[in-house]
Amino acid sequence: MDQLQAVTLDPVGADIPAEAARLRERGPVVGITLPGGIPAFAVTRYENLRTLILDPRVSKDPRKHWDRWPEASSNPEWGWILGWVGVINMLSTYGVDHSRLRKLVAPSFTHHRTERLRGRVEEIVTRLLDEIEARPEGEVVDLRAAFARQLPMEIICELFGVSGAHKAELVTLLDDFMDVSRPVEEAMATLARLYAVLGELIGAKRAEPGDDLASDLVSVRDTDGDRLSDDELRDTLLLVIGAGVETTVNLIGNAAFALLTHPEQLAQARAGELPWEKVVTETLRWAPSIANLPMRFAVEDIQGPETGGVLIPRGSAILTTYAAANHDPAHYGATAHLFDAHRDSGDHLAFGIGAHRCIGAPLAQLEAGVALPALFARFPGLRLADPDPRQVPTFIAHGWAELPAYRTA
Repeated sequence: MDQLQAVTLDPVGADIPAEAARLRERGPVVGITLPGGIPAFAVTRYENLRTLILDPRVSKDPRKHWDRWPEASSNPEWGWILGWVGVINMLSTYGVDHSRLRKLVAPSFTHHRTERLRGRVEEIVTRLLDEIEARPEGEVVDLRAAFARQLPMEIICELFGVSGAHKAELVTLLDDFMDVSRPVEEAMATLARLYAVLGELIGAKRAEPGDDLASDLVSVRDTDGDRLSDDELRDTLLLVIGAGVETTVNLIGNAAFALLTHPEQLAQARAGELPWEKVVTETLRWAPSIANLPMRFAVEDIQGPETGGVLIPRGSAILTTYAAANHDPAHYGATAHLFDAHRDSGDHLAFGIGAHRCIGAPLAQLEAGVALPALFARFPGLRLADPDPRQVPTFIAHGWAELPAYRTA
């Protein structure tokens, strides 16, 4: 790839939809440069991305299939990427290794088991809304901090038996982990501290197992070490806890923002004329919680209709560009850039597709499906205090750093 022709991605993702549109104008597969000068390819269109995600010639294992892996693991300027591809879990494995790890975790996140959490989700939502209602009338409430973040954090920490100091620290560490615009030294320090906290959690579960998923994974590691190494245990916890929180935070926040800026659709949803399920689905298409996911890798040279004729050489990195694909007018029509919960958007790629589809999708949808109608039923006069809130400072996630609003009953 000629890096002179590559597009440098905005590391803070200030306007992800606009950047995706500019990339689409250049073609279905575009050379890009990521923070630190990492070369990669962005797939800008729906059909191309869907095809490549499902292509066995595309891997998620950098150790086996990224020709820049030696540099990534030694170049200080590339340190931020290690938290995404340097880990050993479902996010960064391929073939039988991925299948083995997924089988250990997936049974805990089936639709049936997730549905059993509905009552607990409803309890937490009610408590959080009570706390918001108890605030002084006219006070600005940050819906992200007070509501969208609190719900998934409570649920995932209960599932994995995270409590006390570990729970409080994880909130800050996960926010910092997502911010790839920070100096590399800070990113590495955050990852090291995350590893330390997870190590402490593993030690606590080993000493006093509980009825939680972290204890279950520790038990698998200790009773059948061939199935889960120490690194895999730690990195799997990082993935499922981190993804279980961050993606749902953005889903709830993005949906609330979409409805508050589209009052006619909010009115229809509150009146029962527009199913809340469709609101959630369209939010995932219009503003996917993860906009650009690092990374996938070409197992061999790939060139053909799936790349629009562009050669992706063997060993190259491929950025999974959900935001660009979900706004592709060739697939969703000329209004793809607009939020319209009436459209048929159930084939969005926000949760991925195929073997790597997000195992936490049913839980995220459940939480949003409970939280949103409850929020707007309790506060029908809710309105934004800032019509242009601040985006989280990363090209990876798509969400708001804060969502200030006035609540009225």
